[in-house]
Amino acid sequence: MSPTSSSPAAGASLSAARRSRELTEAVGGPVVDVLVVGLGATGAGAALDAAARGLRVIAVDAHDLAFGTSRWSSKLIHGGLRYLASAQLDVAHESAVERGVLLERTAPHLVHAQPFVLPLTPLVSRGQAALAWAGFRAGDTLRLAARTARATLPAPRRLSAVETRHLAPALRSDRLRGGLLSWDGRLTDDARLVTALARTAAARGARVLTRTRALELTAAGARIRDELTGEEGEIRARAVINASGVWAGALVDGIRVRPSRGTHLVLRSDRLGPLPAGLHVPVPGETNRFVLVLPQGDGRVYVGLTDEPVDGDVPDVPEVPETDVGFLLDVLGSVLDAPVHREDVVGAFAGLRPLLDTTSADRSDGAPRTADISRRHAVLTSSEGVITVVGGKLTTYRRMAEDAVDAAVAARRLDAGPSPTAALPLVGAAAPHALSALRAPRRLVHRYGTEAPAVHALAARDPRLGERVLADHPVTGAELVWALRHEGALDESDLLDRRTRIGLVHEDRAAALDAARALVGEAMAGRA
Repeated sequence: MSPTSSSPAAGASLSAARRSRELTEAVGGPVVDVLVVGLGATGAGAALDAAARGLRVIAVDAHDLAFGTSRWSSKLIHGGLRYLASAQLDVAHESAVERGVLLERTAPHLVHAQPFVLPLTPLVSRGQAALAWAGFRAGDTLRLAARTARATLPAPRRLSAVETRHLAPALRSDRLRGGLLSWDGRLTDDARLVTALARTAAARGARVLTRTRALELTAAGARIRDELTGEEGEIRARAVINASGVWAGALVDGIRVRPSRGTHLVLRSDRLGPLPAGLHVPVPGETNRFVLVLPQGDGRVYVGLTDEPVDGDVPDVPEVPETDVGFLLDVLGSVLDAPVHREDVVGAFAGLRPLLDTTSADRSDGAPRTADISRRHAVLTSSEGVITVVGGKLTTYRRMAEDAVDAAVAARRLDAGPSPTAALPLVGAAAPHALSALRAPRRLVHRYGTEAPAVHALAARDPRLGERVLADHPVTGAELVWALRHEGALDESDLLDRRTRIGLVHEDRAAALDAARALVGEAMAGRA
């Protein structure tokens, strides 16, 4: 696509009309090669991987794109540093490789280098500081081993107290010895990555069907229900991949997932002041655990995250317990000049990591903490022949998807070659020099890449769409219309909670709801 294009990528538009048409074709239709269940990062990645190999693909989800865990992350594409400390060298290397793929090849519009400062306060001993510095240097060795360019991820370095305060003015200056600067990958938004994956898969011929619940899986397909109409039917496939994350065990017997809750707080940016860099805040009493402070560039800052086991039924949207809020505020307050109070927290969200439970079903109190469970992923084949991919993390979604499709190809002897996705740009991707030449606001370029001029053109044609949905949030009406026309959004929740992140702050969501509903109504009437 030309950097000045004013139209979406060919075949990549997802809309209510396309969903309706393709669902009708899929139910009771010809047998496809691969059915993918789940449209988080791994499921959408598997749909793209299979479609890119020339296979006929249908991908379904009971809700929306990125409805589950994939929208609740820290938005980090990390290089595996934490896994070095636990001697998971293969996981660390895989993370570093996949980070480089996203930064330099497949999604440079959505993934960028993010600086982080670890402040050396009195709570960080000189021994701990030396250990952290050794870790950052080892992380840079991982970057080199993954062949990620130095220009992409700068080297870590030590900071003076003055430099540290410049990058994080909210830090307490009393007895601040300096800081350690490191770099990692960071997504503009995790839900936007999933949307790009799904649309790229659609451009390759995959049928992407949201609001389509898999009621029962077999090796030959699935019984599904259209959640909009209640109608049920069958989708037939030669191979079935279960990529439903923390819900995987509900669809396939014998899969045990041990969910781990990761909680983030949402603050207004003015509460912490300018933050040119993120923060690594050491958790007191822990040697290799940090709370992250993540400026978002939209007037908000995220503070996270926890790692707590969750028992019982898996909810659609996890709740945030006050114990998590208190823990994060306490750690954050240990380094700030002025503490953040509970009333400063304008929003919070929690995601459930789908960690593979390899312990006994009859666990004792000695079972490992979820923080200690490996982030390796697994591809498992049930006795009925359904392939399940579980575990892992957002950074390595592409490798997880590749491994799952490899298993499907081998098990069902599908006519397909190796995965091409390590070199396949997602919708909107382009080289940095091409992105910088786009005639569109930088914020839009970081969210839409080469499609940013097309989004911007909507506002030029209709000045009403150029207005912000909220006075203190940068999202415009044009972005909501684009999501309805091209990104598969079907209702106001899709718009506010996933295509944009306005809904992370309940007050903002309520204020934007009428505008979103009006645009959905216009879209249904064919006017938007």
